[in-house]
Amino acid sequence: MVGLGTWITFNVGNDPGLRDECADVMAAFFEGGGRMIDSSPMYGSSQPVVGYGLQKLGRPPALFSAEKVWTSSATAGPAQIEQSRRFWGVPKFDLVQVHNLLAWKAHLQTLLQMKAAGTVRYVGITTSEGRRHDLVEQIMRNEPIDFVQFSYNVVDRDAEARLLPLAAERGIAVIVNRPFRQGELTNRLKNKPLPEWAAELGVSSWAQLLLKFILSHPAVTVAIPATTRVDHVRENLSAAAGSMPDLATRQRISAHVKAL
Repeated sequence: MVGLGTWITFNVGNDPGLRDECADVMAAFFEGGGRMIDSSPMYGSSQPVVGYGLQKLGRPPALFSAEKVWTSSATAGPAQIEQSRRFWGVPKFDLVQVHNLLAWKAHLQTLLQMKAAGTVRYVGITTSEGRRHDLVEQIMRNEPIDFVQFSYNVVDRDAEARLLPLAAERGIAVIVNRPFRQGELTNRLKNKPLPEWAAELGVSSWAQLLLKFILSHPAVTVAIPATTRVDHVRENLSAAAGSMPDLATRQRISAHVKAL
């Protein structure tokens, strides 16, 4: 239910110390039961850093590899995907997504052909920060995608109106990005006390409460917070444990955060 994003956090270049720190985050992630790691050619050096960590950790079998294709050239898509696969060092990706809908028609056809050939398990599309939801909805209704990725959190709830219900109706798995608004939410809340009733959900931090809000939506498959810290990845993973908020409690969480 809790994956690992790599946007910014894993873009550390060839710095050996920082690469090892990323590998430590990945080790804690797998030790805690994590599976999905999500990256993109857009994310600088994140792909080879993920590959370095996987190699250092002996290629954990639990890995669910989620990548993206991100190029305006339709013909360049297959070569980019192959380069990404080499960076990761995996035999094939579990999921490849069209990043931010760039040249989506051509790339989706490529991905569907790859799926038919058995060189990728699942295909999907992504967007972020609430952009292009009308087009996302159109693709979800008309194309045979397996996954959709978009932003959703306690204050950005546009996806509840159409995208999340449609995903449930169509059997499309949902990946939630920007669960903390790239750290903005947790930073703004860090000096505020947790509400007393949060203890009923077994949470001890704002990050856990914010993640439980997302994970408790019945259409959500996985959220992918990014982090550079081992303690934070463990904290995030623990949000999947224990009881989940019901609808009334979800509304209570949202109202409380908005009031703060």
